[in-house]
Amino acid sequence: MKQFIAKRTVINIFVLFFVALVIYALMRALPTDYVERIARQKASLPGAKSYQEWLAQLGDAYGYNDNVFVGFFKWLGNVFQGNFGDSWQYNQPVIDKFKDVIWYSVVLGAITFVLEIAIAVPLGILSARKQYSKTDYAITVCALLGISLPTFYIATLLKYVFSVKLGWFDLYGIVGRDYEFLSGFGKFMDMTKHMILPILTLTLVSVGSLMRYTRTNMLEVLNSDYIRTARAKGVPENRVINHHAFRNTLIPLVTIVGGSLPGLFSGAMITEQLFQIPGIGYISYEAMVGGDIPFTMFYMTFMALLVLVGTLISDILYAVVDPRVRVN
Repeated sequence: MKQFIAKRTVINIFVLFFVALVIYALMRALPTDYVERIARQKASLPGAKSYQEWLAQLGDAYGYNDNVFVGFFKWLGNVFQGNFGDSWQYNQPVIDKFKDVIWYSVVLGAITFVLEIAIAVPLGILSARKQYSKTDYAITVCALLGISLPTFYIATLLKYVFSVKLGWFDLYGIVGRDYEFLSGFGKFMDMTKHMILPILTLTLVSVGSLMRYTRTNMLEVLNSDYIRTARAKGVPENRVINHHAFRNTLIPLVTIVGGSLPGLFSGAMITEQLFQIPGIGYISYEAMVGGDIPFTMFYMTFMALLVLVGTLISDILYAVVDPRVRVN
């Protein structure tokens, strides 16, 4: 196992290197030169340097005066020193801005992931056990609705019902107007209240696909020969489902667990925009729209790293949940 992890880590480093190179090359190939735009903005300020001086300074800082490969290795050299540059959109170091907003997305993603597993897996198993029954049809319809309806529609519907009509929650934001005047516990409850609708939106959007996936895998396992043999021997149905069938259903589900890692840290871009939550998804979108190349480079490279780590975790979990699988 240790050799496998070491080997995959080395491979992932090479993959991440080439992914970062591709991202940098794509940023350099954008049809609009954001460096020129930033240089014009800075040159228009009172007492500022000229446009040509700003253009030369910014081009040298981000390697735009060199070719793609030289510029990329300059950027990579700064990365090894922990310097991803300053965000043009937010006027502060990229790492500092990332630290300020990442935890909003982590809380949203983690709670949604726990709710998704807690709801989708039991309902998927129940649907498989009662195949073609009214329960199965009801669960299937709910799952298909969650899969089919877009995020913005569900979020808008929830806001209309619970914010506009009932007035239980604010339409947007992470804190209320009187947040600064509340006690410590009051601030926590106020922020929790503002998280309910976004978490509910993300859960409704994501639970359907996992529910269908669990049902499909459980049906395949229940039709296996060893399940029929266990039932023929008189093994109780609950033990057949929970001990024999469910353990084998976990094998494909670990792929989702590993693949969910990027989602925990990438942020829910659409949901965060609709509810104006300053998470990493919303902040990254604003940075991309504003042409913030340093922040965009960091965010996309960070996402590529999470995908590689998630894939490695999935491979390791295969061997954990299924002793028949041996990593070599």
